[in-house]
Amino acid sequence: MNIKDYGNLFDLSGKTALVIGAGGGIGQAAAKGLAAHGANLICADLFPDVAKKTADELNSEGASASSLAIDITKIDEMQSIIDGLDKLDILVSTPAVNVRKAILDYTADEFDKVINLNLKGNFFAMQSAGRRMAEQGGGSIILFASIRALMVEPGQSVYAATKAGTLSIVRTLAAELGSKGVRANAIGPGVVETPLTAPIKDDPDWYNAYAKRNALGRWARAEELAGPVVYLASNAASYVTGTLTLVDGGWTAIDGRFTPPL
Repeated sequence: MNIKDYGNLFDLSGKTALVIGAGGGIGQAAAKGLAAHGANLICADLFPDVAKKTADELNSEGASASSLAIDITKIDEMQSIIDGLDKLDILVSTPAVNVRKAILDYTADEFDKVINLNLKGNFFAMQSAGRRMAEQGGGSIILFASIRALMVEPGQSVYAATKAGTLSIVRTLAAELGSKGVRANAIGPGVVETPLTAPIKDDPDWYNAYAKRNALGRWARAEELAGPVVYLASNAASYVTGTLTLVDGGWTAIDGRFTPPL
């Protein structure tokens, strides 16, 4: 490879990326990062208006983007949408929900709510995309796990279980479809300022305690997750599959621990 080839490692021109959860937070940042490197974006979200808003913003800045509504907990809908795409080179799926409660207080409905979206829904998304990519001979799948896939705290039992499960199915898909040219990887954020974590930000003691529990002493911004997404989607990561990329400000390195109010 010459210098020009190395310079093109992150070029996504001609690639089509489906970003689920693109209406806001990490998903929106991922969509913008991929578009900035030349990918054609399909911005998907459960709520079509926010998906369209992201696509419109990208188009206003010279990118190529469309939008659609999607419910990843519905396997038939998920497969139908992916089958209807002209092509699919990159899948990024970010949706998640959390119910912060002690195990002994968890209800069956709350358990199902977290499992159905975080694990079951993202499994369907990965399965549908993996099938399509295997047929076409390649692609990159990026799911969002968490530092909670590796380390837990009180009140995070079911959420942590779904993130550990996400990592396991990503690794399994990498093993099963590697021969087809399909790569699958997970990203493990630490604490990120998103709508999901807004209730913590409203509690200064809790918010600041989390900030102090990582090496950088602060929370991440959603846009700081875009770089790892672009890397895993691109040829720069052509030999990377079955991994968990931690983007946690050093949280796991220093083993931060805080017992939140439950």
